[in-house]
Amino acid sequence: AIMVLQSEVVIDCRGHLLGRLASVIAKELLKGQKVTCVRTEDITISGSIYRNKINFSFFLRKRMNTNPRRGPFHQRSPAEILKRTVRGMLPHTTKRGSTAFKKLKAFEGIPPDYQKRKRVVVPEALQLLRLKPHRKHTRLGALAEQFGWSHNDLIGRLEEKRKVASHAYHVKKKSEESLKKQALENAKDSLSDVTPVLAAYGYD
Repeated sequence: AIMVLQSEVVIDCRGHLLGRLASVIAKELLKGQKVTCVRTEDITISGSIYRNKINFSFFLRKRMNTNPRRGPFHQRSPAEILKRTVRGMLPHTTKRGSTAFKKLKAFEGIPPDYQKRKRVVVPEALQLLRLKPHRKHTRLGALAEQFGWSHNDLIGRLEEKRKVASHAYHVKKKSEESLKKQALENAKDSLSDVTPVLAAYGYD
């Protein structure tokens, strides 16, 4: 995806495929774009939960033989799994790659600071467009829960509350917009003398 460089792009990860999303994010980070990912627990991975559990188990076996505390470290939360996936697509041991990686933030659910921000999707990474309907897929939150991530239910409850509040905010905003539009229509006749003058100065 070719994005115009902005101060920060907020991606709603729900329904995106992990690898395809990570590759787009990595490319944008290397261009200097700050990227924040929300709802990472709703990312999907192609393949059944059984298959992905086996793959993740292989990943957990990769550790230092003499002293496992030195790494590799296997984070269990969906946000950290996404970050680790993106890191593998960056030259993170170089200055350029580590600087790019610092521009990435990832969260489960949507934190209050991002609830009223515009969120975007990445069309070329959407499961709906990229995965055949009959193919099996795994929700990242469900996979993480199998390996010790214990906040799946909590995030679900918080998301339900957020959706109720978000819907109320949206309804209120739409009603205010319609009232404003009606007020402008009502005032059109009384402002007919002033409008051409203001238009000449660039005010619509």
